[in-house]
Amino acid sequence: MPLSTFRRRLAGFLLVLALPASAVAQQVDLPPVDEVFVLSAQATAPDRIEVRWRIAEGYYLYRHRTSVKADAAFAGASLSLPKGKAYRDEFFGDVETYRQQLVGTLDGTPAGASATLTVKYQGCADAGICYPPQTRALKVALPVAADAQDAAAGAGFGTRKGGLFAVGNADAGATDAAPLPVAQAFTTEVIADGGNTLLLRLTPARGYYIYRDKLSVALDAGTGLSAGLPPVSRLPKATPYRDEHFGNVAVYFEQVEIAVPVTRTVATAAKGTLLLGLQGCQDGGICYPPMIRRLAVSLPAGTVTPVAPDAPALGADTAPVASAAAAATGTDATASPAATGTFAATAGPDPVRTPPPQRQAHGLLASLLLALFGGLILNLMPCVLPVLSLKALSLAQSGESRERARRHALAYTAGVLASFAALGALALALRKAGLVLGWGFQLQQPLVVALLALVVFGFGLSLSGLWYANVAVGQRAGALMQRGGASGDFFTGVLAVVLATPCTAPFMGAALAYAFTGPTAGGMLVFLMLGLGLALPFLLIGFVPAFARLLPKPGAWMDTLKQLLAFPMYATAAWLVWVLAKQRGADAAGLWLVAAIALALAAWAWTRARSGGGRGWLALALVAAAGVCWPLFELQRLPKPETTLAATSSGIASVAFSEQALAGLRAQDRVVFVNMTADWCVSCKANEKAVFARAGFSKALDAANAVYMVGDYTDVDPAITAYLQRYKAVGVPLYVVYPRGGGEGRILPVILTPGLVDAALAQAAGR
Repeated sequence: MPLSTFRRRLAGFLLVLALPASAVAQQVDLPPVDEVFVLSAQATAPDRIEVRWRIAEGYYLYRHRTSVKADAAFAGASLSLPKGKAYRDEFFGDVETYRQQLVGTLDGTPAGASATLTVKYQGCADAGICYPPQTRALKVALPVAADAQDAAAGAGFGTRKGGLFAVGNADAGATDAAPLPVAQAFTTEVIADGGNTLLLRLTPARGYYIYRDKLSVALDAGTGLSAGLPPVSRLPKATPYRDEHFGNVAVYFEQVEIAVPVTRTVATAAKGTLLLGLQGCQDGGICYPPMIRRLAVSLPAGTVTPVAPDAPALGADTAPVASAAAAATGTDATASPAATGTFAATAGPDPVRTPPPQRQAHGLLASLLLALFGGLILNLMPCVLPVLSLKALSLAQSGESRERARRHALAYTAGVLASFAALGALALALRKAGLVLGWGFQLQQPLVVALLALVVFGFGLSLSGLWYANVAVGQRAGALMQRGGASGDFFTGVLAVVLATPCTAPFMGAALAYAFTGPTAGGMLVFLMLGLGLALPFLLIGFVPAFARLLPKPGAWMDTLKQLLAFPMYATAAWLVWVLAKQRGADAAGLWLVAAIALALAAWAWTRARSGGGRGWLALALVAAAGVCWPLFELQRLPKPETTLAATSSGIASVAFSEQALAGLRAQDRVVFVNMTADWCVSCKANEKAVFARAGFSKALDAANAVYMVGDYTDVDPAITAYLQRYKAVGVPLYVVYPRGGGEGRILPVILTPGLVDAALAQAAGR
């Protein structure tokens, strides 16, 4: 199937899961479902009923989504359907479909003058849009004596010539009535009960119910306010119920009121919107798609309630959900303002929310130890290892005393610790201000990526001998990273930290989780401990003679090795330019190349000027250096490229992450493997190469009937930011496997193995 067709069908399928049937028809101009699939039933013999669908051109029905049940008046009924056309469906796998018409036979034993049939079916259009599952009730006259037929007609069954009966709703009770509009079936209201509590009222119509476990709330009222449902033990008592859609569930048949606590970091009054996620059904009838209600509310001033370190981030995804809902409906999602004490409700679609799995909480001491180990492992990452090698090489080459070696180590460590302190202070301050940022957040800014690539490229040129930062009489020359002074060591430590941020090492996630959610002082200690772990190898070389003796003896070979180490720098610069192209397109890469040429010219001219050249070389260096600024300025103005994720870099078909898509797939009882990644994340790319690119991963997905969902965090994405915060993740990668049956997702480690992923998928599929 062409990729474009797959995208259209996927979009339509997910839209159906999120919208009521009437909204779907309005958005995509589909005809009414009863005009596309014309349903009728006729008793062709005393013990046989024929159920017929006339299917419009360009539409089809699913065999496995078709069922017919009869009441006691046609006992022991069993449905027979003809073999359909084999079809590989993107959503259900290998299925059978029907076109033009479908005739099914229902064999049973008549026990009355008429039988009531409950018919369920679902179909799609070739254009890629699927109707929601349909339920119809039909009454069919059974071949009996003429007087019995007359009696049936007198009762208002509405017979037609030949015994064919029109599609209609049975009048046996309230549950067989035509389904109500969603706004009438489920009434929702909210009011502020003081500054720290919202009172939420849910009222299902008679004969309808609301799933307790499908409820979710999020508060959109500006920075500093959030809300979440209380624990299940504090929710109103629900009725145990055997549901044909979800099995044994707890539901509300009657009106309930829920006290929703509001968490505050600011005490001032605020106006906002409560986003209420819910799903409900008609008892014995249709089940409505998941929906969201946007309820306007005004909160008076309240009391600041500090969040505990291990508390989940409630309400973090409010804005993304609201914008996504608006995008899905094509309407303005802004709710009407309401004064305190008044109720307001508007309806719209929303995904089913799944409570995030709880991560194990660690105290300060455990987090510091994890940070130390995580920082130590960072030295083995490809982004940091060349820098450490260069400093170790310069120390071995210098042949200086132990005292000077210690000074080198302390200056390098100071650069590392100062950089981690600055990075931690910035991240914690921005989070305090309400911005949700994680590890490596600065690499989401194209200008930062471009500047970092230029710095790395410039040092590569220095290692290759094109330029030197310090040239003096007597030909004592060395690049900044090989200088004997403390400034060179300090700067190398800074560069090591900058290059380390794209990497996420084991143990770092739990440590950074404490840093971002715990006390500020403890968070800063965690960042400093990460820095100490990163600087530890060089400290050991400088302070422990046994480690220093492991370094190779100085020799001419070191110059060759130094030049060779320039190529990892060039490779790092090339990778950063690739990230830049992903963020802002090919024009960004072209502008960076212009800046890189200007930088190389400036460095070369600067070296000539410092080597005794005339003022013309210095002027050329200054002009070329100024020329670096223009392409960077133009680069920053470039818009994001419009791309649609259809497959991963490894060629495995994937679905672009969105809350609606995730909810829709889970509603279809599919296993979902969510991969939150970024092009600048080295750990992410290592896992993709070692695990996701292998054929075994594709087979494991097929065996589990799982969907591979990818969230691209290369650029700033509020929806992914909210998702990461909900799961208390400090950045990417984040891997969550959602099981079949609606249970909580399982968070996988940062560093994956094929066996671990295969086992997680098998467990999620219930195998």
